[in-house]
Amino acid sequence: MSGAESPDFPDYLDKTAEVWNRIAEWWDDKIGDGNDFQDMIEPVTENMLALKPGEQVLDIGCGGGRFARRMASRGANVVAIDHAEKFLERARQRSKTEDRGIEYLHVNAGDEVELLSLGEGRFDAAVCTMALMDMATIEPLMNALARLLKPSSRFVFSVTHPVFNSGNARRIAEEQELDGNVINRFGAVITDYSNRYMHMGIGIIGQPEPHYYFHRPINMLFNTCFKRGLFLDWIEELTFSKDPAATQRGPLDWANFHSIPHSLVARMRNLPGMCGRGS
Repeated sequence: MSGAESPDFPDYLDKTAEVWNRIAEWWDDKIGDGNDFQDMIEPVTENMLALKPGEQVLDIGCGGGRFARRMASRGANVVAIDHAEKFLERARQRSKTEDRGIEYLHVNAGDEVELLSLGEGRFDAAVCTMALMDMATIEPLMNALARLLKPSSRFVFSVTHPVFNSGNARRIAEEQELDGNVINRFGAVITDYSNRYMHMGIGIIGQPEPHYYFHRPINMLFNTCFKRGLFLDWIEELTFSKDPAATQRGPLDWANFHSIPHSLVARMRNLPGMCGRGS
């Protein structure tokens, strides 16, 4: 893979919004009140953001607004954006009258001009929770963030782990009887990691139709940030804790894979004038 290869799939920009508008209500009905994956990711994201009351934060790909409400409840002023209007409708419905610290806006995060209209130098922090892998283009977002964020401020993003939880990764479970003991082993098979690609998939079993995923290897994700002066200062690879009940839910339940990360969470710092290689 060339270091100069684009991380973007612009032909799918509008198609992604179309799919999410069709499935947004179903999706929000399923996980709008939270699930095990959100319970694992959100506290880590919150710690990395380290928001202070009154700070301005941009929530990119806010979906039904769950994390926006969480940040607002801790005193942040949140501008929450999404490309899917149906998600924004749900987010507004779910937000109570006391959630006055949230402004929901229909903004295409793949359009740099639209993003910059939010106000250059306005934000103390930005967050993108489990959405970058659903976004057809990320270069316009990183370009804009370098100007939307105040100097030295932070951008925290989470994604399904590009190595172990991508379209070509397969979870496997094995059972072996050895010296009278039954041994269970859980692992992963990786057949294509270094190449970027688009694939269709489901995030929740029973989803009425698949949506687009965009696999980008880790170096591509971070180099896209580095070129815009967004530099890494904290990274976590999240795994589930051991759960004896997980095998009863099925051998391929993610909670059985407590040594293989499901998600990656990273914090970038906006350091203007310090662009990385390839800029």
